[in-house]
Amino acid sequence: MKTLTRHPNPTAETCWAQIQEFSLNLAESAKEFDRQMAEAAKEREKEAKERKKEAKEFDRQMAEAAKESKRETEEIKRIQKENARMIGGISNSNGEVAESYFINSFEKKLYFAKQDYDHFSPNLRKKSKKLNLQGEYDLVMYNCTSVAIIEIKYKAKKEDVEPLLLKAQTFKQLFPEYANYTLYLGLAGLHVNVTAEKEAIKQGIAVIKQVGENMVINDTYLKAF
Repeated sequence: MKTLTRHPNPTAETCWAQIQEFSLNLAESAKEFDRQMAEAAKEREKEAKERKKEAKEFDRQMAEAAKESKRETEEIKRIQKENARMIGGISNSNGEVAESYFINSFEKKLYFAKQDYDHFSPNLRKKSKKLNLQGEYDLVMYNCTSVAIIEIKYKAKKEDVEPLLLKAQTFKQLFPEYANYTLYLGLAGLHVNVTAEKEAIKQGIAVIKQVGENMVINDTYLKAF
């Protein structure tokens, strides 16, 4: 037969002691909970400050990168502008060299299209508001019956042929005193590529080149305009 353990009946004192112990434990638990919450709040605040610091550093780096990119872009633009100026200067210089060579060569002997010319006009320009036309001619030579227009290039290309043909059309409009004159065209270049020479000959334009120290004129298929 099992023996039952008898517990003493609770008294007011024991009940009060239990209540006090429970209250103490509850207070300790609440205190520990508050401590943990405070610790968690500090940790969150620390993390927030760290994130804010990282964000500020990121913004600083991005701002610095933007400034550097702007400096690089401005430097590239400056270099491009300087290169364009230098290239333009070289191009102008080459053109001046070509014009000087051919104009001086023709000045020594005004001969073209198997005939002599009496005088010439380098860099001739004229504009007519009435006709809404303007023309620029590197070299024009005249005699009593003929006019020769010479287009001068440092490097003559096929694309230079068509504008020269147009100049033949507008010249007599801008200079009606030569309306009844025979007109001849020449394309001169210190360097004349093959396609330019073929196209010029096909159109009846003389090709003028520098060969060694001499100026050579190919006017085999030259025609009057």
